[in-house]
Amino acid sequence: MESNGKHVTLDGVKVDYQTGPFIGRARHQRPAFLLSIDPSGNQAHPCDFIAFGQALNPIGRHHDILLANVFAQAEALAFGKTTQEVEADGTPSWLAPHRTFEGNRPSNTILLEKLTPAALGKLVALYEHSVFTQGVIWKIDSFDQWEWN
Repeated sequence: MESNGKHVTLDGVKVDYQTGPFIGRARHQRPAFLLSIDPSGNQAHPCDFIAFGQALNPIGRHHDILLANVFAQAEALAFGKTTQEVEADGTPSWLAPHRTFEGNRPSNTILLEKLTPAALGKLVALYEHSVFTQGVIWKIDSFDQWEWN
């Protein structure tokens, strides 16, 4: 298995930049993890939202609600919410600063028709290539597997 997050380059020189993005499933993550990508946070963490148009196990409107949440999160990261918009929603002015947030946070939304073996294979290939490309740019060895004897 490949990995980034190295602290030295291929030449053994210590890096002074981040080399390790994190990956997680939002539906099953701890709130602290989710807050790290929240638009109200003070750091931008690029993220990918991956969703499927068709549920594998349809349960009422559950899947529609999950899809709406994916699109709302991506919209919030992209556009933010101004004080005027928050107050127009009925938020008291004293609370408005706590409900406003900047946009222009990088994200991708990947929407596939259905989770199938072919779709999963495409996602794996996409992220494998992404890890390889990041390693090349950061000059680190994403595929090192040192033997510890």
